Amino acid sequence: MNYSLRQLRIFVAVAEQQSFSRAGELIGLSQSAVSHAVKELEQTLSLRLIDRTTREVVLTLAGKQLASRMALLIDDMDSLIKDLYSYGEQRTGTVRVAASQTISAQLMPKCLASCQQRYPEIRLLLQDSVQQSVVQAVRQEEVDFGIVIELLNTREFETQPLLQDPFLLLCRDDDPLAEKPRVSWGDIAQRQCVLQDYASGSRVLIDAIFQQQGGHPEVVQQVGHPSTLFTMVDAGIGVSILPALALPLPQESQLVVRKISPERGRLLTLIRRKNRSLSPAAEVIWQLVAEQAQQLAQKRKISVR
Repeated sequence: MNYSLRQLRIFVAVAEQQSFSRAGELIGLSQSAVSHAVKELEQTLSLRLIDRTTREVVLTLAGKQLASRMALLIDDMDSLIKDLYSYGEQRTGTVRVAASQTISAQLMPKCLASCQQRYPEIRLLLQDSVQQSVVQAVRQEEVDFGIVIELLNTREFETQPLLQDPFLLLCRDDDPLAEKPRVSWGDIAQRQCVLQDYASGSRVLIDAIFQQQGGHPEVVQQVGHPSTLFTMVDAGIGVSILPALALPLPQESQLVVRKISPERGRLLTLIRRKNRSLSPAAEVIWQLVAEQAQQLAQKRKISVR
């Protein structure tokens, strides 16, 4: 049957007002438009719903049954639509975000503070973990979304680039490489290195860069937490490569950083499950993180893709 909600609403208005003209005034239509809509509904249903006279509008038995039931259904539907609209405008609830360690340390504190100030009804919870755990948490929907280093396989995720974070050489200030304002990947390939292990998204990228540049350093130690790189290098165990977001360097150390040529880095990316909608609260936090990343990039002059 080709009837419309508009026709049903008009019919219920006529039944309640017992007048085509008053129903038209109520819903903002002319009397002829109201009459035409009711006739179309009767033709669709093959039923007479209203007996028309010059003085009054009288519902038929079928009209009375339709009007009594449709009035309740329309009220319920209007109530549901209002509830859904209210939900769509909500800025309340708990939002869970997972991020790898350097991202958590440098980007997320600003996000947490901004959330408290702008959205006091939203509780933002941070899960600080290695990249593999972040990806798994998003995959299993333990968090609303995650912030990771670019993924090679993104088929199961919706992604949004945040900022390009360049890699830097980390060495002691008495190291020969510290005398250069800029070093090459070939310079580093000839040295012993301390690098993060493969739980970090950066390590795969660093290996790929050395592969492209045609050299591989001797990796003498692999560590889990980025802050351990500082103490290892400061102790003279080797040089290292770290992202710019891992700065600043610890105070009272002999450490310095140098740019590496050609410049290479890691792309920080927002990820969420593909074909899964975020709650209204999670959606505003997603946008908030993107906004704070832009501000961080401008402050540190980190290039943004």
